[in-house]
Amino acid sequence: MSTFVVLLGPPGAGKGTQALRLAKSMGVPHVSSGDIFRENLKNQTELGVIAKTYIDQGQLVPDDVTIGMIRDRLSRPDCKEGAILDGFPRTPLQAEALEQILREFNCDLCAVLHIKVDEEILARRTCGRLTCRKAGHIFHMEFNPPKVAGICDIDGSELYQRPDDMRETVLERIEVYKRETEPLIEHFRESGLLREVDGDHPIEEVTATMIALLENKAD
Repeated sequence: MSTFVVLLGPPGAGKGTQALRLAKSMGVPHVSSGDIFRENLKNQTELGVIAKTYIDQGQLVPDDVTIGMIRDRLSRPDCKEGAILDGFPRTPLQAEALEQILREFNCDLCAVLHIKVDEEILARRTCGRLTCRKAGHIFHMEFNPPKVAGICDIDGSELYQRPDDMRETVLERIEVYKRETEPLIEHFRESGLLREVDGDHPIEEVTATMIALLENKAD
């Protein structure tokens, strides 16, 4: 049985970190919408070229382009047994498209894990975040520091703090997330797939909670 799981969470909730840990534990790929966009733009695929025309104009990439990229990624052999989706879907329309794609592959969405964290903690976490320039690996000055200051443990590239990790910007991003994802959260709650996860715990504990929720779902 394939295992497709969606992770939801506001900026700073640890969604990316948990997606990687969960994917490794379950032996399925971590499918990040950000990684997919970067891949398509770098390789100048047909969808990547279309997306770039919107990005260059400062416009949002249309749903059909994003959905097309996701469909292509999930059709690859490494996703045969499932995937942990991070950053997609973002809207009820995208959620319905994902469910349709999985039905075409004779699969179902197993669960949606929603990581919840207090806003002040989110701001504290995000404002100390460090990002790897080469591959986007995430570290934190306080909660997950690199072994060598300013250097990524994984690939040795430079770590930097993104401009949108400033406190004022972070708080605005949290408000946008709440505004835009509430309909999506309700969509999954009504379908019975939503599972709430308290993200205000050590990384290992949150991962263990997620795995337990998924094992109970499988039972």
